[in-house]
Amino acid sequence: MTGPDPRFANLNATVVEDFRAHGGRISAGPFAGRPVLLLTTTGAKTDEPHLAPLVYSRDGDRLVIVGSKAGAPVHPAWYLNLMANPIVRVEVGGETFQARATVAEGNERDRLYAQHAVQHPTFVEYQKRTARRIPVIVLERLR
Repeated sequence: MTGPDPRFANLNATVVEDFRAHGGRISAGPFAGRPVLLLTTTGAKTDEPHLAPLVYSRDGDRLVIVGSKAGAPVHPAWYLNLMANPIVRVEVGGETFQARATVAEGNERDRLYAQHAVQHPTFVEYQKRTARRIPVIVLERLR
């Protein structure tokens, strides 16, 4: 599949609108009350910007996102984009900045996934739904 998953296009647009209307907070729907950031990646094939709302956790000053795609057998498009172009734009808590995306490996990946799943228990189920190893990505602000 290329481009965004049409099943999520309307949900994503609604989440983005709500996020921006409420200063970086989600006021309604399945993401209400959860920490959400907006990630803009550069398309691996198109070089066009792509926006994805994602729940996140923190590890010190770093933001942690997880490429679960709700346990689908393939990686989300945003993950493939940042693999080709690791400099991304992040909107979080009313702030916008550039960051470098790095895929966590080994013990760090496992620690960050477990930490993320404590805050977002659905991620335990997502890993059970797929044979692929769900990637964990660390976002570090560029100064």
